[in-house]
Amino acid sequence: MLEFVTGLFSTNGFILGTLVPFLFVLLIVVFVHELGHYLVGRWCGIGAKVFSVGFGPELVGFNDRRGTRWRLSWIPLGGYVKFVGDMNAASVPEGHDDSLTPEEEAQAFQNKSVGRRAATVFAGPFANFVFAVVIFTTIFSVYGRGVADPVVSEVRPDSVAEQVGIMPGDKFVSVDGIAVKQFSDVQRYVAVRWGEPIEMVMERDGELLTFEVTPERLEIEDRFGNKMEQGIIGVLNDRQTGGHRIERYGVGESFVMAVKETAFVIQRTGGYIAGIFSGREKPDQIGGPIRVAQMSGQVATLGFVALFNLAAILSISIGLLNLLPVPVLDGGHLVFYFFEALRGRPVPERTQEYGYRIGFGLILGLMVFATWNDVSSLLGGS
Repeated sequence: MLEFVTGLFSTNGFILGTLVPFLFVLLIVVFVHELGHYLVGRWCGIGAKVFSVGFGPELVGFNDRRGTRWRLSWIPLGGYVKFVGDMNAASVPEGHDDSLTPEEEAQAFQNKSVGRRAATVFAGPFANFVFAVVIFTTIFSVYGRGVADPVVSEVRPDSVAEQVGIMPGDKFVSVDGIAVKQFSDVQRYVAVRWGEPIEMVMERDGELLTFEVTPERLEIEDRFGNKMEQGIIGVLNDRQTGGHRIERYGVGESFVMAVKETAFVIQRTGGYIAGIFSGREKPDQIGGPIRVAQMSGQVATLGFVALFNLAAILSISIGLLNLLPVPVLDGGHLVFYFFEALRGRPVPERTQEYGYRIGFGLILGLMVFATWNDVSSLLGGS
């Protein structure tokens, strides 16, 4: 029994090794998302009744001087801001409510212009993207970034790189006309383009050579044993010949790099989602709370910098997820507001009601599917 308790609370145990990092990453990302809604909503003159991190019964909370109840709830799998006039946490409009005072009527969400409502809704995902930029900027300016020269140290036997004639010592100059500055530029470009021919310009003994390379799709494992599929061409870069180093940057340069890094994660995540619908990508990489908790615990072993980096990536993912055009999500609300702006009047209540029902069903199905993936991954790993 003592060994069980000791293991449970050890740095490698469930409490400190998995649960605490998971809650740290998820709750801070959720808080940022909801804070975006809240701040822009207040700026637009919309009153807020509840600001909750988590769902279900309240764990702790307090009322501010504006009458908003700030609370932490028992189920830490999301959050919400309930504005004046909202029927529920999904911001489904309550319609006319005779119980509202004249002051509350003036602050009611549904009584504001479509532009103010849209800005308030969009502010949540936008806050997630801004948060990621802030994290990346901090990491790059304080800790620097690991880089390596775009030099081929080794060519794997029977790889596509060997087949087209790429040799050790070759240096990447460009891929599909895009200049290459470091080895990771090539890795990132190739990873999502399996099966697509890529024009690579290489430098060999001062001479420029052009190769057409089609990456193959292979399953790889990270340091924690997590499996994923991506495109590779079969070249490696080692510390001896690759010039591995840590480069440090000023705040301005770090900010520019952070914006590019955020854009890259958005592009890659969006491309993966689009690939699922087109049949190009497998949906087995969609994960739920179990996988996020597992990854948080794994990344936490690498230190706070790695954990904050994961928080940035998760923040971007949550921002993108909420922008999907599904009713009950922020993107679904924005679609309704778009048609409202075109029509000059709100979308009919019955249409919205059916939309919200379908949206709830889709989100519930996605949660079940993600949980199934998580469980299958755990069982497969064991």
